[in-house]
Amino acid sequence: MSRLISILALIWALTVPAAAQEFTGFARIDSARSRISDAGATDVRIDLFLSQGVPYRIFTLDAPPRLVLDFREVDWGDLDHDTLQASGIAGVRFGTYLPGWSRMVLDLGAPMNVVQAGLDIDDVTGRAHLGVSLAPVSAERFAATAGAPRDPRWDLPPAAPIEPSPHRGPDGPLVVVLDPGHGGVDPGAEVDDVAEKDLMLIFARELRELLLRSGGFEVILTRDGDHFVSLERRIDLAHRAGADVFVSLHADSLAEGQAHGATVYTLSQDASDVASAKLAERHDRDQLLSGVDLSHADDQVTGVLLDLARQETRPRSAALAQSLVDMMTRQGGPMNTRPLRSATFSVLKAADIPSVLVEIGFLSSPRDRKNLNDPDWRAGMARGVRNGLRQWLAEDRARRALVRQ
Repeated sequence: MSRLISILALIWALTVPAAAQEFTGFARIDSARSRISDAGATDVRIDLFLSQGVPYRIFTLDAPPRLVLDFREVDWGDLDHDTLQASGIAGVRFGTYLPGWSRMVLDLGAPMNVVQAGLDIDDVTGRAHLGVSLAPVSAERFAATAGAPRDPRWDLPPAAPIEPSPHRGPDGPLVVVLDPGHGGVDPGAEVDDVAEKDLMLIFARELRELLLRSGGFEVILTRDGDHFVSLERRIDLAHRAGADVFVSLHADSLAEGQAHGATVYTLSQDASDVASAKLAERHDRDQLLSGVDLSHADDQVTGVLLDLARQETRPRSAALAQSLVDMMTRQGGPMNTRPLRSATFSVLKAADIPSVLVEIGFLSSPRDRKNLNDPDWRAGMARGVRNGLRQWLAEDRARRALVRQ
């Protein structure tokens, strides 16, 4: 155990002087020299060559086991995944985490811990070399030390402030939060050099423009660039925006290649029951229900209030999904053979906001992939979503008026 503590101390000791030097600007990766390779029978070696030194940190995450390297900040350039292969590494991904933050994530085939890490900077050229050595450890030992360290120097910047709309009357605009799936270090599905994160950002921007031109809508995007946004931050943003509806946009890929056409998901009822308990445990209590501060409520009370909110929200989400399917079908789709489904997507777990996840197509389907890359087809699908929102809003207002009576 003392050896493990000394290793962790070494990693943090290395990050402190790096931060103290206050490096600025991008460090460019030297893709020709950087690589991940086997080091002996079981160990793994990471060698990253950079144009300059930058502050960095290293930590592990469990379930599944991963190694995370954060930087401020790296331009990954043309770094090739083919040079980042070793027998103990199941996969590697890298990219922007948030503006100013870059991240590399190694999916570990088995638990491994850092045994040595060092950033060497050439006194003459300023070029840097980050070397990291990994060695296998037991699952118990790995789990005991996994987790992102807490340090104010590495806290994520606060989300951009959003001013909630003033109180809206019965005929006020519909506040729609559009959530382009994935982003930054998380590309989503990738087929033929097309990344889900890029297509969904394009579609979200096009849909936002259509909704704003149509009138009657206020639109917020959970991200308007290629950066990572956690699922919890997406939901928190919707709450702070005073969202009336939350629409997450995706275009997945299935290895079996049998999925085609658009599909609209709501949160399954079983998943929502579990979600209430998990949200009560994990979230700041002032972020769970719009306009309600549950900071002083215990888990049981919070869970009951979340369940009550879901009793109203669940049928409204189902109605929203049905309206979207109806109008997307009228635009010609094409729709999946089972266009209405429910699942346990975490991004749908806001208790008080009608929420849906729309798979507007599957990148694994050649037909869908062609459609997704066609601006005219995307415009038609955007009109279907807009018309679905309009139909849902009219029906929802009528239903709520009857309830009040």
